[in-house]
Amino acid sequence: RLSTDFPTEMMQARREWQDIFKVLKGKKLQPRILYPARISFKIEGEIKIFPNKQKLKEYSNTKPRLKEILKGLL
Repeated sequence: RLSTDFPTEMMQARREWQDIFKVLKGKKLQPRILYPARISFKIEGEIKIFPNKQKLKEYSNTKPRLKEILKGLL
């Protein structure tokens, strides 16, 4: 049996990615939530990793398709 031992702050940070995770999963971008609460996904053949929503927002501003996918979430 496995159990997680994440601090409350870590669990909250992971919860913050859930909406974005669901949308990316629906678009078949293979999202993953990594320790400690980072999100990664595959886009245009590359795996991208983001430590926070601000970095993801900055990146999505350079990718119109991704910006449209995440509209209203960032």
